[in-house]
Amino acid sequence: MLIVLPLWGQNNIGDVLKQHNTKSVPYISVQELAMPKTNAIILDAREPREYKISHIKNAIHVGYDFFSVDTITQKIPDKTSHIVVYCSLGIRSEVIAEKLKQTGYTNIYNLYGGIFEWKNNNFKLFDSNEKETDSVHVFDETWKQWLTKGIKVYD
Repeated sequence: MLIVLPLWGQNNIGDVLKQHNTKSVPYISVQELAMPKTNAIILDAREPREYKISHIKNAIHVGYDFFSVDTITQKIPDKTSHIVVYCSLGIRSEVIAEKLKQTGYTNIYNLYGGIFEWKNNNFKLFDSNEKETDSVHVFDETWKQWLTKGIKVYD
């Protein structure tokens, strides 16, 4: 599924999220997720090519285009588990988090600003070999403006 979004006139990630999200799933900040006391299962709602370039440590790839709630309920049967879903900015992750919420997950959050905000705040990312990397898949030319740190990667 391709999401086409007009991004003109938006000055920051917050503007993009306000325009495209419903806030049906509460946000968690990258700072809060990075705190040692935050014990959460982290789900990456991007496509495989994006995840392979970089992801948050220990994130479970769940995808977007071919996301399956059944796969999650098998991997995470406790519907009270603390779950954080992320994507590039926080738009696709809200959709996936909503689907999980509809199936009864009660403690689910959307990472505000996604992996872009994570990297923009100098938090570590890992590649498909679990080695630290500065590379981030920016999806396409339209989205690259929101990643201000790191190496922008395209297909």
